[in-house]
Amino acid sequence: MKNVLIVVDMQNDFIDMALGTAEAVQTVQPVIDLINDPSFDTVIATMDTHGEDYMDTYEGKHLPVIHCVKDTKGWQINEKILDVLKNRSATIIEKPTFGSETLIELLKEEKPESLTFCGLCTDICVISNALMARAALNGTSMCVVKNACAGVTPAKHEAALEVMASCQIEIK
Repeated sequence: MKNVLIVVDMQNDFIDMALGTAEAVQTVQPVIDLINDPSFDTVIATMDTHGEDYMDTYEGKHLPVIHCVKDTKGWQINEKILDVLKNRSATIIEKPTFGSETLIELLKEEKPESLTFCGLCTDICVISNALMARAALNGTSMCVVKNACAGVTPAKHEAALEVMASCQIEIK
């Protein structure tokens, strides 16, 4: 059985910098625990990645907070998480927007029997990638680990979990 863990955007800007929250800080250890779980055959991490022109982009005009600009401290994956990702020889994918087409292509090649999602932000990038995976890999068992995710707000986190549950993504 091929179990794949998807770690979404566990970057400094989302944890404790530009767009960080107390809830996001609390996800670091649960994410580390998941990455270290030997039941996952493959670990894939995504990185939100923007350029210096972020504020001129569609996203920048709707979320006018500069974040995850490539090669900045905020763009970097949290140091503790990066250490365990390296130990697991994780694949790391940069993505310019909420969902990653590259991730979906990789998952189609992997042909996983199950996918587990964790990371930030539940209501933006986690849900986008989970729903893209649901559409591309219909019939694959999928779950999201609730305490290893955080949303922009606690209410949006819960709302995103409800939507994913409605789309047959198990909430653990």
